[in-house]
Amino acid sequence: TYVTGCLIYEGNSLPLLATIGTVSTGALKKGRKIRLDKEEYLSIPYQFIAFLVGLIDGDGYISITKTTKGFITIRLVICLSLEDISSLEYIFSVLKIGKIQIYRDIKNPICKLTFNKTDLQEIIFPLLIHHNIFFLTENRRQKFDLAMFILKNEIKHYNQISQTKEIPTIFELPKTALEYLSLAFFKNWLVGFTNAEGSFCIKKNNDGCFQFPACGLQIIHLQLFEAFKLLFNTKRNISIEMDRYIQFSVSSKTDIQTVINFFSFSGLHPLIGLKNIQYFKWLRSLQNSIRYKNLNFPSLT
Repeated sequence: TYVTGCLIYEGNSLPLLATIGTVSTGALKKGRKIRLDKEEYLSIPYQFIAFLVGLIDGDGYISITKTTKGFITIRLVICLSLEDISSLEYIFSVLKIGKIQIYRDIKNPICKLTFNKTDLQEIIFPLLIHHNIFFLTENRRQKFDLAMFILKNEIKHYNQISQTKEIPTIFELPKTALEYLSLAFFKNWLVGFTNAEGSFCIKKNNDGCFQFPACGLQIIHLQLFEAFKLLFNTKRNISIEMDRYIQFSVSSKTDIQTVINFFSFSGLHPLIGLKNIQYFKWLRSLQNSIRYKNLNFPSLT
């Protein structure tokens, strides 16, 4: 019998979802218990986990902040327009952890789904490690590595972070577009990233268009966008503006059919919330266009 984190195991094998670090006594004082049985979380579909990571890469962030007493607070937050609260409710219904909060600012009402440190230690991060799924944007990757380092080494005080010379990388990024495309989770990740950053639109000349508008090169690797080209089998050039922003966009009939095939006929995790509504409105507009009448559309009934 031995102890890993806060869990006790018999035999020589580690658990599939081992708690990362030690759950603080402060968290336990709030009336919650350590999750000894995590079998239900292993039943969460792989496609959902990959989709969720893509969504977080676009609309989420990992927060590592300092408390008034100098301790470390770690959270993972997904922030959406209040109109899209159904997306957060869906994610919560699958994971059954986290807390949804509403901020009714008159100019910009938003909603957030927040996972606290214990949620990350016991469920979220262990699931990513178990499935070998990782963030593909630089900001999220750096914060994930730092959070994992803090949890594994049980660092308590914020000023200890600045004393760390090197933060180890948990997952190495692919170096080529083909390596990105070869990631087992890449397609479902892309659906999640599309849910956050993608756009289905109709141009003024009535051409259909699918795009990722103006993502910052400081957080996105060029080879990731080149992988989009490979996935959608297009010759359309990646646009780079002022050496700072990168954009992927397709609008030809052939490319539009490939996009429809990807989101409607590939058996991937579906788009959710407002993005799913946008996608189906886009499909209806294409169906009503003479230019696209010969395309293969999914049933919209």
